[in-house]
Amino acid sequence: MFTRAGFLQFEVQYGNPLENLEKIRKLLGRMQPEADTLLVLPELWATGFDYDYAEDLASETPGLLVELTDLSRQYSVYFAGSLMEGIDQDGNGTRVFNTLFISGPEGVAGKYQKRHLFSYWHEDSFFWPGDVSLPVKTPWCLVGGLVCYDLRFPEIARQHAFEGATLLVVPAQWPTVRLDHWKALLQARAIENQVFVAACNGCGRTGSNDLGGNSMVVAPDGTVLVEGGRGEEALAVALSELDLDQLRKRFCPAGERPRRVQDREKHVDLGILLERLTAVRNQGSRVAFTNGCFDILHSGHVAYLEKARETADCLVVGLNSDASVKAIKGDGRPINNENERARVLAALGCVDFVVIFSEETPLRLITSILPDVLVKGADWPEEKIVGAQEVKANGGEVVRVEFEHDLSSSTVISRIQNKIGKE
Repeated sequence: MFTRAGFLQFEVQYGNPLENLEKIRKLLGRMQPEADTLLVLPELWATGFDYDYAEDLASETPGLLVELTDLSRQYSVYFAGSLMEGIDQDGNGTRVFNTLFISGPEGVAGKYQKRHLFSYWHEDSFFWPGDVSLPVKTPWCLVGGLVCYDLRFPEIARQHAFEGATLLVVPAQWPTVRLDHWKALLQARAIENQVFVAACNGCGRTGSNDLGGNSMVVAPDGTVLVEGGRGEEALAVALSELDLDQLRKRFCPAGERPRRVQDREKHVDLGILLERLTAVRNQGSRVAFTNGCFDILHSGHVAYLEKARETADCLVVGLNSDASVKAIKGDGRPINNENERARVLAALGCVDFVVIFSEETPLRLITSILPDVLVKGADWPEEKIVGAQEVKANGGEVVRVEFEHDLSSSTVISRIQNKIGKE
């Protein structure tokens, strides 16, 4: 465990990395932090949400990380704060992420890309969401990361804790109007996972928003060890590993992961599906739909379904019935009956619902569900995708997904038959 944790809370100047870096230098000079302290910086500490110049500002991040490394060596501390990160897509443009970097005297120890983008501030229009990542290994402990809005999603913190993190860091630009949420959620993430939480919020103004400050370090039992005010602050506090060990010897919720979910409950008929989708949509969730035979599920199917799920908050899979598969594939298919195929699909974490249809095409299903996103393989031209016209007329979109693996159920079956024939 780090001996100490704290924060450098300040008002981030829009699009001005040099001025913000200088602010960090001044706060460090005033603070004179003890060695082996982890200091959290505000979200997008170098630039703020300067969307108009995001790609250009992201190009300055490598140099800023070098500057942080120099400061880490000078003071023997670690930093945790988010920056714009541009990642080239093999000549197909650059994707910009809101990335939390954890760095020390040896450079960047690891990073976490913000997973939940705050659409209310239009963050999802300029940044890409990150993927699942493991806690960052430091010389003292494993450190998990959350960036601002991620704080509202307890499953991220729980996964970090399960993977061994004993400290969560949270850089943020959290508005004053929801400051009570900030405090409650930080304490909740600490208590439910029995971890230390070190969080740094911006202060002052960002665009048209008044930021709340009140950065804090929270103990695993929810005790606030140190808390900032509304202005500039440079504070740190000692962390006691003994407190964490004692708590976890009594009970440890983060380590208790019994699986009581019955995946077969994802297999529903159309009537039940529509009822459940109504509840899902009432909370603002987007629904994706795709369909197929999925006879002898293989890695190509799984990769495709994972990509389909990434397009929305919920994925419905329309599954061809046995009669439908036979009409498409001919006698001898399917190998597995419809209920067996539905059961296997339902066990995939990326699939939320499975519904069987018997018609030649899933048009009836699609027009009944009217998904927000209709997903199909990229080998299908949009004009030939069943339901595309209806979905788009309802304000939805069509996404064509490239296949990662050159596989098909027919190929797999042929391999099996050839192997059996040779034996």
